[in-house]
Amino acid sequence: MEVTVGIIGLGNVGSGALQILTENASGIQEKLGFPLRVKAVCSRSVQQKKLPAYASNILRVTDWREVVSDPEIDIVVELIGGTATAGQILEESLRRHKSVVTANKELMALRGAELWATASQNGVNLAMEASVAGGIPIHTILREGISGDRVVELYGILNGTSNFILTEIEKSNAKFESVLAEAQQLGYAEADPSADVDGLDARSKLAILAALAFGEKLTPADIYTEGIRRILPVDFEYAHQLKHTIRLVCLARQNEKGLLLSVRPTLVPQSAILSQVQGAYNAIWIRGAYGEDTFYYGRGAGPKPTGVAVVSDLMRVAREIRYGSPERVSPFAHERLGEYKPLNVNTQELPFFLRFRVEDKAGIIATLATILAKHKIGIDAVLQLPREDWRDLPFVITTEPALEQSLREALVEIREADFLVEPPFAMPMERGF
Repeated sequence: MEVTVGIIGLGNVGSGALQILTENASGIQEKLGFPLRVKAVCSRSVQQKKLPAYASNILRVTDWREVVSDPEIDIVVELIGGTATAGQILEESLRRHKSVVTANKELMALRGAELWATASQNGVNLAMEASVAGGIPIHTILREGISGDRVVELYGILNGTSNFILTEIEKSNAKFESVLAEAQQLGYAEADPSADVDGLDARSKLAILAALAFGEKLTPADIYTEGIRRILPVDFEYAHQLKHTIRLVCLARQNEKGLLLSVRPTLVPQSAILSQVQGAYNAIWIRGAYGEDTFYYGRGAGPKPTGVAVVSDLMRVAREIRYGSPERVSPFAHERLGEYKPLNVNTQELPFFLRFRVEDKAGIIATLATILAKHKIGIDAVLQLPREDWRDLPFVITTEPALEQSLREALVEIREADFLVEPPFAMPMERGF
C-alpha cells in the first residue's frame, strides 16, 4: 500500500524535494518497503513551471485547498513560507487528519507548540526537520540522537547568507554593501536581505532549537538579536590581532539562574571549530552535561540539502502511517513545553571588543578609560593600526569581563563625546568555546 503526498509550494525547496522524490523513488521504496508517491503539486504559477518528464503524471493545482481536501493524499508538505496562508494550510490539514511536513522556521518558531497540540489531538504527525540548518539533521539529533543527555550550551551559525557575507569581508577586505550585492547576485540573499543580515532568520531557528534542547516554549521576540550591518573590514583586522574572527553566533546557555539566548556578531577564537565555518555553511556545537561536546556541520540551505530533510521527514511520517506508531515523539523533543522567559543578556559577564571611529584629538583614551572605570569596566588592551585619515581613525579597546548592563550604560555616556565619527560598536568575546 502506497502513501501519497501533496506538495504546496514549488520554489527552491519544493522543486528540490520533488526532484528527490521522483528521481530517487526506487531507492526510497527499498528503504520503506512501500512506494511514496507524489499525487499533486500546488503553486500559483504551477502551469508555467516546467516539471521534469518523470513528474508528468502529477496533478497540478493552483489552490492549496484542493491538496488539503483530497481524500487520497496522506501527507501535506507545506513549503510556501510565511505565517498567514501557511498557518491556514497546516491548521486545515491537521483538522482533516493529514500529517504535515514543513520547512517553515518562522511559523514553527511562532506557533509550533500550538500546531503540534492540534496534530496530537487529531492523531497525526507534524515534522519540521527542514526548518533549521537545511542539510543538517539537527532536530533528529536533539530529539533522538542525544536525547539522553542534558544540554547546557548550544552555539550555532544558522544563517548561511550572513556567514557568506562575513567570510567574504574577512577574505577580500571588501565593505558590507559590496559583499551583500555579490550575495544577492549569487542568490544567497534576497532583494530585501533584512531577515538574514539583521539576524531575524537566525533568531527563528534558535527559538526552535532552544525549545528542542531545553524544553521551553520560546518566541523569537524573547531572543536578544543584533545583525551584521555595522561590521567593517577593519573589525576583522583587529580581531585577527587578537587571534579571533567574527561570526553571527546563535547562543543558548543554561546556568543556575536560567536560560540565556542571543543572536549577534561575536568574536570567536581562531582555535575554535566554529571559526572555520566558511561561506554559506551552517554549524551547531552542542555541549551536554554528560556527553560533553558534539559538532554538526553542513549546508544550511539550498534546494537539494533542504529537500533531503523534507524527504527524510516524509519517510518517517509515511512509516508511521503505514505501520502505526504507539507513541509519537513530539517534534520539540519534550512531551510538554514549559512557559518561559529567558534571562536578560544584560545579566551576563563577558569581555567585550569595542570599536571606535574618532576624529583624532588629544586625551581620547583617557576620556574613554575614565568613563569605563566609572562603570567598573577594566581595560584589557588598546589596539590601533596605522591610518592616514585622522578625521576617521578606527581603534579598538578590549575589556576585562564586565557586566553587560554596565557596559551598555558606559556606551550611552560615551556616545556624547564630541570626537566620535559614529556611535561605538560593541561585540562580546565569547569564552565558552
